Amino acid sequence: MSNNLIESYRGEMITLEEPTLLYESGEHQIYWLGIEEETAFRCNVYLIRSGEEYLLVDPGSRQYFDQVKSRVGQIIDPTKIGGIILCHQDPDVSASMIDWLELNPDLLVISSPRTNVLLPHYGRSDYRFYDISDTFEYRFANGHKLRFIEAPFLHFPGAFTTYDETSQLLFFGDIWAALDTDWQLVSDDFEIHKLNMDLFHVDYMASNIAARGFVRRLDGIRIEGILPQHGSIFAEKDVPLALHYLKNLRCGLDIVYADLG
Repeated sequence: MSNNLIESYRGEMITLEEPTLLYESGEHQIYWLGIEEETAFRCNVYLIRSGEEYLLVDPGSRQYFDQVKSRVGQIIDPTKIGGIILCHQDPDVSASMIDWLELNPDLLVISSPRTNVLLPHYGRSDYRFYDISDTFEYRFANGHKLRFIEAPFLHFPGAFTTYDETSQLLFFGDIWAALDTDWQLVSDDFEIHKLNMDLFHVDYMASNIAARGFVRRLDGIRIEGILPQHGSIFAEKDVPLALHYLKNLRCGLDIVYADLG
């Protein structure tokens, strides 16, 4: 049986009242936590557990903190969350950092320096900051490792993605995000889902140069699943289609200044 469970959810309804396990291998697990509300901007929150360490990826807004905390509580004591990975500073990604710091003042805020300049505007600057640009990796005590891959101007100068080397899953933040009221956890029709991605990418992403430059940074990296912050997850079979979509994306400045061509 595969450790990667994403494909098994394709076309399946999931319960929104509990965490959904996406990957499991021994003491290393990844969960989708998400939110219940039916909204086109549904936020996907993920939990990485490795040994006795627990990190949240893009923990979300304060509006949904109680829901996310409840999901975490079905796995572990929420005060055991030791760090939060913030791919950029937008409130739908990062605002609940205030609430997680209330639970555990010692947790790490893992992000880029450009993001860290803005995070104190949520009301706290007294936190432990883990600067991804020091090593571009995070190593768990048991040896499992995360790799951070910068994604400048997609859609923030300091944006980055998180690659879990054990599961070979990539957490993409707003890249490959989609706006979709007919939501499902795992996309089962890439061509239809492209329209939902267009609703987000055409306006929010900077340019085709930024998109193609990021795809080039992924050369040689095996990706067995794409986990965005909005919309549906992509199973491994859709990864080549997702890369092709991004390489050919015309967005942002390509459209606003099309006459400069």
